[in-house]
Amino acid sequence: MRIVKRLNFLNFLLFIAVACNQQAKQTAETGTANDSTKISSETNPTAIKTESWTLGPFQKADDLNPIMGPDSTTKFYDPIRRDSVKWEEKDVFNPAAVVRNGQVYLLYRAEDKIGKFAGTSRVGLAISQDGLHFKRMPKPVLYPDNDFMKKYEWEGGCEDPRVVETPEGTYVMTYTTYDGKTARLCVATSKDLQTWKKHGLAFEKAHNGKYKDVWSKSGAIVCQRNGSKLVATKINGKYWMYWGDTDIFIATSDNLLDWTPMEENNKLAIAFGPRPGQFDSRLVEPGPPAMLTDDGILLIYNSMNLDKGGTADLPAGTYAAGQILLDPKNPTKVLQRTANYFMKPDKDYEITGQVGNVCFLEGLVNLNNKWFLYYGTADSKIAVATHEAK
Repeated sequence: MRIVKRLNFLNFLLFIAVACNQQAKQTAETGTANDSTKISSETNPTAIKTESWTLGPFQKADDLNPIMGPDSTTKFYDPIRRDSVKWEEKDVFNPAAVVRNGQVYLLYRAEDKIGKFAGTSRVGLAISQDGLHFKRMPKPVLYPDNDFMKKYEWEGGCEDPRVVETPEGTYVMTYTTYDGKTARLCVATSKDLQTWKKHGLAFEKAHNGKYKDVWSKSGAIVCQRNGSKLVATKINGKYWMYWGDTDIFIATSDNLLDWTPMEENNKLAIAFGPRPGQFDSRLVEPGPPAMLTDDGILLIYNSMNLDKGGTADLPAGTYAAGQILLDPKNPTKVLQRTANYFMKPDKDYEITGQVGNVCFLEGLVNLNNKWFLYYGTADSKIAVATHEAK
């Protein structure tokens, strides 16, 4: 969630323009303000009060939270620095989650305290029998290395994973690389969640490389629940993904590795965006993988409140979460959207940290007929909320 700390002056002016003009902005990071467009006037309908289609309610596990925090005892030999580093000493946050063989695998972002940014990000792995108590693996499972991705990953690192399973049983991870200037959405695969193969930039081959060096992140692939598995599923012959951290955009793929951002009038097509005066007034960003349900495509999304022009119910800059329902016949079309957030920061560890007032949802699994929703707190720790499935 580096956008909080790296918004440049142009972004600031654009966000202020949103508040002043009382309309959703149509912009993306790093100079793409004129490269996006709404798909239709139906992409941001008035919030509907009837919300029976949502997932929840979720209860925070107050007796246990935060379930994970920084650890200064684990060390890892960094192949680029050629030195041992305390790879999760600074913060751990923003986890993906998968159920495998009856256990929850948590793939989380961890930062050290050294280097240009006082924190290179790597992806660690922790495993749990009950979804609440986790045992960490001693070394990260995805990290910057002396490989073909080094120029994109060093030295900001590998961030914010989201994982789905293929019908054949391969795990597909979307993650973000940061080279110090631009965030880029990337793809990796694994058979066991521990050894990962990097496949490169998600948008590298699309539109003759048009979006290769455009700021992109947070890829939530549309999937379908199959027992405890969340399996990527095709709609209209394609895989679909919601992505972005300003507006939410759409991309499609034939193979889950190479993705093509959808365009309209040669600009990025927007599925939905921020809403002036509401909890999601500054930006919207995908949470866990989108899920195909009986009602439609359910996407839990993260959002940020404007400093001015947002809701007075939340402090300026607060990250809270909403839910949105999209049409399974046309995944670009919004059907319903929650009128209010269903999770906000209200605990000390959610309010105070590297970035204050943050609940950032990213991992969702169903274990033994109970939903577990994992989220980063103040960009510093990891917490969980649960919901008993009917």
